[in-house]
Amino acid sequence: MRTLTLVLGGARSGKTRYAQEAAAQRAGPVLYVATAEAGDSEMAERIAAHRAERPARWATLEAPLNVGAAIQRVTPAPAVVVVDCLTLLANNVIVPLPEDASQAEADAALMGEVDGLLAAYATGEAEWLVVSNEVGLGLVPPYPLGRVYRDALGRANQRLAAAADNVLFMVAGLPLVVKGRALE
Repeated sequence: MRTLTLVLGGARSGKTRYAQEAAAQRAGPVLYVATAEAGDSEMAERIAAHRAERPARWATLEAPLNVGAAIQRVTPAPAVVVVDCLTLLANNVIVPLPEDASQAEADAALMGEVDGLLAAYATGEAEWLVVSNEVGLGLVPPYPLGRVYRDALGRANQRLAAAADNVLFMVAGLPLVVKGRALE
């Protein structure tokens, strides 16, 4: 059944685990969309750990950019799509911008990706689970590009939340329902 669920939370709040457990309970093929890039050895280890946690039968699409278009090219179409995660996708499009990039530039770069995701969702029948960090609850970043990143991701989360059927906020591994319902 076509639904869009946004799973938000802080670092290590259980977002990915929750999305993966929900996807594992669904019938049909699962497409796991990984947006991370291994820029250093620590990130490579994190990516390897995430791979090991996923069922081997799931298809994995590594797409650091143009994610919506990449999902639309997958055949056969999956029954469930897990996008993990919007936070790293934001990193992939905003960090390459110049240090003095404007908020409008960052917003445009990230909203282009969000538009692509929503377009891919609209053209299919799959259930989607999109994972993203809520970064607006922490400290204000001490440098301009960090503040631009935080604000752009906050706007992108708002956009996805408005389009979503369900919005969950993970706290200590527990889902709090913000909109819609918790997943079974």
